[in-house]
This record gives sequence, C-alpha cells and structure tokens, in this order.
Amino acid sequence: MHPAAPSLYPELDATALTAFATALDSGESAGLPPARAAEVQAVRASVVFSRGKVTGADGDLLEAALWRHTGAGPRPAVVMPAPWTDLGWLAYAVQASRFAVRGYDVLTYSPRGFAASEGHADFAGPLDVTDGRHALDHLLERAAGPVTRIGFLGVSYGAGIAQLVAAHDARVDAVAALSGWGDLGEVLRENSTRRTAAVHTLLTAAPRARLGRPAQRALENLLADRDVHESLAWAEQRSPFTHLKELGRRQVAVFYAHAWHETLFPAGQLLRTFQELTGPKRVDLSIGDHGGPEAAGLPGLPNRIWADAQRWFDHHLAGAGNGIDGEGEVLSEVMWSRALEPSPTWPVPTRHIRRLHLTGTGELADRPDPGWAAGVLCGVKTPVAVADAVARSGYAELEGRPRLYPDAAAMDRTATAVWTAAPAPDTTRLRGTPRLRVTYRAANSGSTFVAYLLDLAPDGSARLITHAPFSDLDAPPDSLINADIDLQPTAYDLPPGHRPMLALTPRDPLYSDANLPRATLSFTSPEPTPSYVELPLG
Repeated sequence: MHPAAPSLYPELDATALTAFATALDSGESAGLPPARAAEVQAVRASVVFSRGKVTGADGDLLEAALWRHTGAGPRPAVVMPAPWTDLGWLAYAVQASRFAVRGYDVLTYSPRGFAASEGHADFAGPLDVTDGRHALDHLLERAAGPVTRIGFLGVSYGAGIAQLVAAHDARVDAVAALSGWGDLGEVLRENSTRRTAAVHTLLTAAPRARLGRPAQRALENLLADRDVHESLAWAEQRSPFTHLKELGRRQVAVFYAHAWHETLFPAGQLLRTFQELTGPKRVDLSIGDHGGPEAAGLPGLPNRIWADAQRWFDHHLAGAGNGIDGEGEVLSEVMWSRALEPSPTWPVPTRHIRRLHLTGTGELADRPDPGWAAGVLCGVKTPVAVADAVARSGYAELEGRPRLYPDAAAMDRTATAVWTAAPAPDTTRLRGTPRLRVTYRAANSGSTFVAYLLDLAPDGSARLITHAPFSDLDAPPDSLINADIDLQPTAYDLPPGHRPMLALTPRDPLYSDANLPRATLSFTSPEPTPSYVELPLG
C-alpha cells in the first residue's frame, strides 16, 4: 500500500490565494499582507479582472479567470493552464496578476477534470490541446485591441499542456514550461524500469481530480506491468518530444525550468528534448525536486525562475531588449555552492571525460581489471535511496539540507556493490551526463539494478550526486547482461579530498524491480567489455 501523497506544491496556501482572488473581485484588500494588497490595487488600476467559463472540447465548461486591459491598443497575451492540483487556476492568481500589470492580457484556467472544470482529465491528450486552443479563442474574443504575440505558460501538468498546445496551434509564439516533461514514455519507464512511485504520487496528489478512462487505464497498466506497448503509444501522443518538428518549423521560443534531482519528471528526458529544439530556447536548472525551484514564486515571494520566465516573455512577446537572448541557452545552479553558471549550449562544454574502471578491489581506477565478481542479494533493504519521498525531498535540498548518508563508507556489501575513486587534491567539477557501462549476471530472467553516484567525504559520509535505474526483461537465466546507460545529468562540485563513489543496488523505492527475492546479481568486468563509469569534467 502507498499512503496518500500530499500536495505536490506545499508552498501553496489555498486560503491566502482565495483571499487574493476575492480581493481582485471586490477591491477589499485590507486583510491581505501589504505586498499582496499593493498588487491587488495595481491590478485593479490597470485591468478588469473577471471569472468565467471557457467552453472546451465536447462542450465541457472549464473554470477560468481573465485579466483584460480596456485600452484599444495592441498588446501581447498569455494563457496559463493550471498544474496538477485541486486548486486549479487559483495557483496562478498572483503571477497572472503580475503579467497583467506588465501589460499582458492574461487568461488562466483549470484543465478538464480538475477543480471546478467539467470533463475528465486527458493527461495532456487531444482533449486538453483542444481546450487550450479554445481558451486562447476565449481570450482573443474578449481583448479590447489587437493581440500581437501569444505565450503559453504552465507549471508541471500545465507545462506539458502548454508545450503541446504550442505544437498544435500556429498562433502561439512562445512557451514557458516549468517542471514539465519532454518524453512522457521515459517518465513512465526509464531504461525499461517502471517509475511506480511517481505514478502513485500523480494518482494521489490531487484527490479530487477526475481522470478519464484512457489516462486511468494507462497509469494502472504501468503499475500492473501490462500492455506496455499500449501505454507507450498513449504516452508518445502526449510527449512534446514527439512534436519537436512543428515547434522548430515555427521557431517557437521555448523556456524550460527544471530541478537536477527531479523525481517526478526526471531531468534527462527533458534535457534531451531541449537539445533537439531548433528555435530560440533556454533552460534554468536548479537544486531541488519537482516544482520546488519555482514554488515560492506562486504565492508571490521573490523567485528567479518566475523572473526569468517573465523576462523570456517580455523579450519574445513584448519586444523588450532585456538581454535574455544573449545570456546563453543554459543557466545551471551548482550543487551545493548555489553558484549560477551560464553556458552557451546543452550539453554544456566539458574539458575532459574521465573514465574510471570498476575493479575487483572496490576501487574506481584508471585501468581495467577484468575477471572479478561482486554479488548483491535481491529483495532486501538497501542502504541508499534516490529520495525519501517523490517531490518532497527536494524541499530539504532547497533549504540547504541534502540527504546525508553518515556511514556510507561502511555500506552493507550484501545488498550493495560499491566502488570508490582516490581523493582528488582539487575541486572536481562534474558538468553534464555521467555514463555507466557495467556487465552483470542474473540468475533469473528479468533483473533490475539502480546505480548511484555519490560524493564520499573524508569522514565517511556521502551525498547523492545523481543516479539511474536499469532493467533487463528478456535475457535468459544465468546470462551475461551488458548495461550501457546515462545517469541523470548534474552540475556538482566535489570538494578537495572528497571521492566519487559508485553504488549498485537491486532495488530503490522510486522504482519497481524485476528481480526475484533472494536472487543474486553478480557484477563483473569481462576483458572484451570492461565495466566503467565516465565522469564529464567541466
């Protein structure tokens, strides 16, 4: 059993956001904090705020809110589909108001199946795309003057919808997608490994959401490990990666924001999508987990992610010469220095790829060491995990409290195979995507392991740098299996005296595993195909 997950957005205060929206209606802001009260007055001095209904696909009515300027002059517009939350459009009340004060006509709406919107959630499918286009129609029909350029902005679920509407509607010029996805198939199955904890979280994080039968079936199939091809076809239609050609043909300007340790929509699939975009693009990468880097901005606190999203739209929709187009395509927050590093491209340039070989002595060495074997037992508790809880663990990281493994140097070797490199005299700058090649023997058909790259301190404690799962579902029993995988991308500084540590375990709470209890995985390094990890050094 999986306990009900809390909201994906713990920073959202429903009472405060409701009070803010009520004040937008009435003008009575005496009970609000001074900053919010001032924003209400600025909105009411600039635009007409109203609540309404958008007629979506199949005639379903979607609850919405509109910030409309009354002057007849031309202006840009923004449409904001809400995230995966029972609050619906209220989640955007403050940020939509800020766009309005900056000169935009703004419409926010709750996607079908969420909050007070009718219908059933289509999980960013064709119905949601049609809804987004109708929401834009609704805004354009009510604009007092010509709408010059149009942007779609969303967080999480809204980020997926925003990208897909942009791919299907030629009127959309720019997108801001915060904590979204690029390839939904990889979100559900990473290296053939089912991401079951993420699916459980989606099914419980918005308790009042009403999922459509196709979405419900696809997620249930993932949990039950059945109808794989049907689920992947369902996911492909809902993946911005599938529609990159159209986004590129129209040169849609795309802004992404994402977290390095994202557990709901892992960063690797998003960055592969970003790499293939051919129009104007930028990605802000931050410490934390799903929704965390931008969460504080939703209730109105200062936030660099929302500031950059505003600058992106100001430049690409309003023509502002604010310089964001000349700052490079990538801005990375480095763990744990919190330094911000710009880069012209993704992948970020690296000065060297360091290959470290897995050896029979437990060292990560510069030369291969063939012929050894390191066995781990399946079905037992392992001493390392990706996160304590999907999405929530990242909030501790944002506060400067990444999970610490105090006795990592003494990890139980029964359930974990471990290798460590020699300490470096200088800071080791990891920038990009580490790669792992390892050979192992599984006693049974069907096997899984999870690889963790850790920062091992001189006192024996460790912190997670990055990870990735791997499953083989087809190899016959007792055969050698070659795993060649990318770990999740990272920007991490190992201080002087610290050592890279590689740990391989047969299970992690974030994933399903295909192993049989009490079976053994035996890692090795054949001479023709030595096992190694490659570290991109910046």
